[in-house]
Amino acid sequence: MELIEPVDVERVRPPHGVEPAMFALMLATFTIGTGEFAMMGLLPELSHSLGISISRASSVISAYALGVVVGAPLIAVAGAKLPRRTLLLAMLVLFLVGNTGTILMPNLLDIEVMRFITGLPHGAFFGVAALVGASMVERARRGRTVGRVLSGIMFSTVVGSPLSTYAANHLGWRAAYAAISLLGLLCFLAIWYFAPRDKPHPNANALAELGAFKRPQVLLTLLTSAIGFGGLFAIYTFLTTALSDVTHLPDWAVALYQIVWGLGMLAGNAFGGAMADRNINRTILAFWLLLPSSVAMLPITFLIPATLIGISPAIQSHLMEVAGDAQTLAASLNNSAFNIANAAGTWLGAFLVSSGLGLASIGWGSALLSAGGFLVYLITMAQARLSASR
Repeated sequence: MELIEPVDVERVRPPHGVEPAMFALMLATFTIGTGEFAMMGLLPELSHSLGISISRASSVISAYALGVVVGAPLIAVAGAKLPRRTLLLAMLVLFLVGNTGTILMPNLLDIEVMRFITGLPHGAFFGVAALVGASMVERARRGRTVGRVLSGIMFSTVVGSPLSTYAANHLGWRAAYAAISLLGLLCFLAIWYFAPRDKPHPNANALAELGAFKRPQVLLTLLTSAIGFGGLFAIYTFLTTALSDVTHLPDWAVALYQIVWGLGMLAGNAFGGAMADRNINRTILAFWLLLPSSVAMLPITFLIPATLIGISPAIQSHLMEVAGDAQTLAASLNNSAFNIANAAGTWLGAFLVSSGLGLASIGWGSALLSAGGFLVYLITMAQARLSASR
């Protein structure tokens, strides 16, 4: 998802060239994205190893999402005066601590705590990484550069998450997260060596950005994402389990469908303007109707993320437009809203499954969340027109 960069980005040249620094930032967003999305594919292995149900194990996803919601604004404010390279490195250390702790913890409660810690730097990391990417190039190239930096999270759904699921099926879920931790260490070294050495920002006034919370358009737009995208995450959380237990696909085919899901996210991000809003609910409802068919589920697995992610650039662009001078905080808050959607979608899916309604019922619940987000967006637009007419 492309961000609109703030106007006060100071140009800083990386010590070893732009491309190595770009690769380091993309690798980091890929790794953090994989750390988030991999757990959705590892739920069957996690629940089996702990001797608990899938719906109970899904709480680790909600714990991560809660960490993102809490950490994004706190880190954006607390680290505003630090050099951005230093802030990126500090957040990677927090990511490594949380991921390593996830591997070592023996029970669900401790794993939940570690997932919460791992989620803390998530939202702020993407916002700061976007600023660092923008600082390395001239103004005319900043939009494309920011898009490249943040493309890592999309590629994590195409490559990182399926590979993690495959590794978990053969080596266990802890081995998959051990690999993610090693990749995180590589990211730390790459950013330490290749990222531009910017100076501290003593004049930064991050607290002033909190004024974004006073703007109705900011709050309504965040609420749109927090509710509407819950449908996406409800399905993605239980996709692996549903394809295995209902569609009866072998492990290799489940990984293939995850790749198709990731390709849908990439396509939606690239061609979002061409996706019609009215198709969202129909596509998600098709998940419920067509889940038993492996052939029918293949296009559905592509269309759900393509349609929902397709509208996210427009939502984020609107948020940045109405945020005024608080664009950095707004970028972090948008990630918070997405992870509120992650937690809400996961909770709803777990509730439906644990209530005995079956995995296919998630399609109906997801459609309701998407419809709720669309309703809030209509209210957002009505409020904007009312404010403009005054």
